[in-house]
Parts: sequence; structure tokens; C-alpha cells
Amino acid sequence: MKAIISMFFVALLLTSCSAGKNQENSESQLNISEIEPEVDALVKQYQDLDIFSGAVLIAEHGKPVYHKAFGLADREKNIKNTLQTKFDIGSMNKTFTKVVILQLIEEGKLKLDDQLSDLLPTFSHELYSKITVDHLINHSSGFGDYHMSEGFFELPVEEKDIESLVERIRKMPLLFEAGTEREYSNSGYILLGAIIEKITGTSYHQNVQDRIVTPLGLNDTYVTDKYNVPDRAIGYFKTMRGELQDNMGFIEVPNPDGGFQSTALDVMNFYREFHYGNKLLKEETKMKDELFRMTREHLNTGGAIPHAGGFEGANTVNYEILRDDITITVLANMDEPVAEQLGLGILTIIRGQEPIEPSLPAIQNVYLAYTEKGIDHVHQNFERLTVNFHPTDPKSLILNQIGYEFLFNDQLEKAIEIFTLNTELFGNEDPNVWDSLGEAYLAKGDKENAVKYYKKALSMDPEMQSAIEALDKIKKSGF
Repeated sequence: MKAIISMFFVALLLTSCSAGKNQENSESQLNISEIEPEVDALVKQYQDLDIFSGAVLIAEHGKPVYHKAFGLADREKNIKNTLQTKFDIGSMNKTFTKVVILQLIEEGKLKLDDQLSDLLPTFSHELYSKITVDHLINHSSGFGDYHMSEGFFELPVEEKDIESLVERIRKMPLLFEAGTEREYSNSGYILLGAIIEKITGTSYHQNVQDRIVTPLGLNDTYVTDKYNVPDRAIGYFKTMRGELQDNMGFIEVPNPDGGFQSTALDVMNFYREFHYGNKLLKEETKMKDELFRMTREHLNTGGAIPHAGGFEGANTVNYEILRDDITITVLANMDEPVAEQLGLGILTIIRGQEPIEPSLPAIQNVYLAYTEKGIDHVHQNFERLTVNFHPTDPKSLILNQIGYEFLFNDQLEKAIEIFTLNTELFGNEDPNVWDSLGEAYLAKGDKENAVKYYKKALSMDPEMQSAIEALDKIKKSGF
């Protein structure tokens, strides 16, 4: 599940909007009669590639001027998406969690510099002594992503609640000392949810319901019981081979880091309150948050502030042009980053510019190019083939995933060819590409090259456990 606001993304969007008048001017800045056919045409391009279905909303001063649903919520039953369809909003949950934390700060029940070890007794070890609430909010705590912990996806649903996840997170190593780096952390927001429960004596989900959903009248937002949500869209994604799959089994339990179900209208209303309102929080309280302070710097720039979420088969985005009080909200029940890219295309149209032409997902695009035209074509056209990829993810993941598809299917020469290209493109920045190449050579039985590339990985990251274990295994084999 992706970040609520990416520093990269904000920088990307800070160009002037052609709608350029102050938000206090209630007159319309949007010529919707001109914009609507262009947005319709852009959506159709995405649909023609079969990479978008969902809802699109454009609003000015909180009033929708474009609000349409596209595609199917359930392909098996041929149920269409409507304006009442509920979509998984992914990491947008994190903003809800942050708001509750800030409310507790406003109520004097919590401080940003409160230490995790004081708030949750199971984290009393000195390893956690420097981690504060502020670190957890801003992804600088040192905790990584519990989804990556061994066996997570095989866990039964009842072991994916906050209490169980907190215990799992406690057993995970810290990636760095608190405050020294940033690493996007779903784990950090699970811990914030646990802190909310500890302080209030009430469940996280009830806090969100009572403190945010009910006061704002978000009647189409559901924070529990995902599979009992009425008119819920099933998420879909495509494999690298272009095979369509649903995302049933992903993110079964809505938690502080993701998984609520909502509509475009409710999402817009929540973020409007976050940016402009005072029903939930005073402005001075919101200014305690680092990212909110950053948004205030762009009240008059025309830049669009993004909030996004997503995982396999779900992607959402809300772009807020603070100066002009214009909102673009896109919810998709297809794979990320389609909502973010479509929303960015709509933003480009509003600015009077030509949006980028849609493309197939990067992994699918590269796989097809490789199987049809070979490795040299992929090398020469890599950037063009990978336009449709999340901007905050390293592009080495694309070839790595394709290489493992071949490796797991015993197509070792193809795996080595793909992994080798990955080292040529990203070998100076990502030690994992060398580790993967070593694994492919080891599978082939070429221990000499396996050792060579594992050692290369370790020269870049001396603590890479997979390379350490592989070399130890090779050594024990008598090589």
C-alpha cells in the first residue's frame, strides 16, 4: 500500500494550473464543457487497454462538475460500477489514522515526542527507546513493512488484526535508527492504531467511526467487515502474461494502514475537511504535522497535493489544487498506478496541456516486448516500456519479477538474460539485482558465477541475508 503523500509526487506536480485564481473566488474556473469530452476520451483510452474501471470525480469548491463511473465492479456477475460502488482506498486509511492521532494530541492525551516504549509496553526494549509518535507518522521510525515478513500472506484472517500484527512487528528487525532515514512503513501505522486503542480504551475502528466518519456524514465509508460492504467492487489485476486475476485474499482486514471501502464523493469530502476544514481538527493542530505544513506552502502555487493508496487490484488518488479549490478524485478497482496516472492526466487537461498516452502496466509491457522482440529491444526501449509504473518504486523490480517468473518455471537461460540486463541497468544502485543473478546461476549449477555475483551483492550490502546464506550453503557443499 502506497504513501499518502510522496515527496517525489508533490515535486512532480508543482507547476502552475491554468485555472489560476485564488480559492476564495467562488466563480467557476473550470470550463467543464471543454474539459468533459477530453476527460471522457482519456478514460476511454485506458478502458481500451483494459487497465481501468472505477469512478472519476472533478469538483470545484466542493461541488462535483464531473462525476462518472466506468467499467465493472464484478466481472463474473457483470455488475457495473456506479457512483455508489465502494472501492478499497488502500493507504488513504493512513490519513484517517493520522487525524485520530492529531485529535488525541489536541485533547492533551498524546504528544508527538511521546516514545513508543512508553506507550506500548511490549516495545520497552532499548532498541525502541528513540522511536516517537512523530517518527511513526512520518515513516522515519525504522520499521519496515509487515507484509514482507515470512508467512504473512498464509496467515488466517483472525491473525491479521491489530493485536496480532503488533506482535509480528515486534519480532521484525529495525531497518535503521529512528530519525536517520525514511522508509515507507505500514508497520508504523499499525503501531499508531495500537496506540489509539491503548489511549482511548476503544477499538481503532470505532474511533475512526465516531471521530471522523459519523461527524462528516461519510455514509458510504466502511471501516470494518470488508466482505459485507454493500455494492463493493472486486479488485482486478493482470499478470505479466496478461492474465486477469481478482484480488480476493489481499488485505482482508481493514486496518490503520489500509483497507477501508468508500466512494469518490466520500473520499473528496474527507480530504476537503483535512485541507480546508476545522470540524475535526484546529488549523494549529494540523500544522504540527510535517506533511500538512508542506501543503500550506502551496496555497498559492497552483500545485496539486496528492493522497494515494493501492495494492494489487486497487488504486486511489485525490489531487487537491489548494489555490483554486479544485479536487480530482479517481478510484479504481484495477492495478496501480492507473488511478494516479489517470488523475494526473485529468490534471494535465485542466491545465490546458496534452496528457501522456496510456500504456500497459510496465511488467506486462516488458514481458511482452521480451517474448516478442528479444532482450536488445527491451534494453533499447526500457524507459518507454515502463511508463506505467509507480514512480516511487525502483524500476529494478520490473525485470526482477520477470526474471523470477522464468526462474520458477525452469527457464534458466531466459532468467539469466533478464537478470543480467537488470545488472546493466541498475547494478550500480541496487545490490538485489546481483543477488538475483547469483540465484539464477546457482539454480543452473554454475557455482563459480553464483559466488561471483553473491559477493558483488555483499560488496554493496554486507548485511544482505539471502546472499550470506547462499554463500554459506555453497561453501558447505564443498565448493
